Amino acid sequence: MKHLRSIPELGVDGIVRILNLADHMVEVNRRPVPKVPALVGRTVVSLFFEDSTRTRISFETAAKRLSADTMTFSVSTSSVNKGESLRDTIETVSAMGVAAFIVRHKTSGVPWQLSDWTDASIINAGDGWHQHPTQALLDCHTIRTELGRAASADCLAGVRIAIVGDVRHSRVARSDIQAFTALGASVVVVAPRTLLPPEVHTWPVEVTSNLDEVIGDVDVLYMLRMQRERMNEALVPDLGEYSNRFGLDRTRASRLRAECLVMHPGPMNRGVEMMVDPSDLARSVITRQVSNGVAVRMAVLFDVLGEANSEVSS
Repeated sequence: MKHLRSIPELGVDGIVRILNLADHMVEVNRRPVPKVPALVGRTVVSLFFEDSTRTRISFETAAKRLSADTMTFSVSTSSVNKGESLRDTIETVSAMGVAAFIVRHKTSGVPWQLSDWTDASIINAGDGWHQHPTQALLDCHTIRTELGRAASADCLAGVRIAIVGDVRHSRVARSDIQAFTALGASVVVVAPRTLLPPEVHTWPVEVTSNLDEVIGDVDVLYMLRMQRERMNEALVPDLGEYSNRFGLDRTRASRLRAECLVMHPGPMNRGVEMMVDPSDLARSVITRQVSNGVAVRMAVLFDVLGEANSEVSS
């Protein structure tokens, strides 16, 4: 695989391949020294034009555990602030001998544009409202391992997943829906009409604005944050009203199935979509999503950059 820019580009076979590789990486991460020489001599650059903590650190940790050299491009102190174009930036950094760029950008489609300007691999760490494929992969890995299922093309068959909140602005929701349904899950989207994308009727999902109607009948409750930094208008009249209708409070938490997984991509808005402490929920796997993110991103980097004959287990 040359690039990882979207879930559809990866396809079902690619998803399963990454999930299988992630199992090997989990084993590596359990070792006293969680490091293998799989990517020795390869340079991976983190190119983040949007703020990020979890994704950036997760990718950098993954690259270092595979023994890659890492560089972090700081936009705030770069020549971008002097008027340098994105193309000039990519071509300049590429000339230093880069194997892969991990890119996050506020504009949808940027990872595809960058691949025209460099021979390095492009890994999409989030582009606008469009895609966040590695988040979707780690979410699939988390769900199927929590359910005790081996990686396969139908490993989420029979699983009912509710995605709740600001779907309109969420690249996580788009990628998750594509990945979950590709592996056989059924998805219900729960949001006010103003926080639904206009094309939602073309997606393979159910749609409702009534969380209470579905909360007791799902295997996974996936909460999204309100992404106010991407809103150009007031799409909900009041955050208190939003929380009352779409937030996870103690009453709703008590109605979850005993085995229902509770998930969130982070960062979390406590008191808005989450009015209970996740640590108080028996089946919250939010911190596990973070730890699984390292293993899955190791798998992605290995799949993109590893030599055909290199060993994960070395």
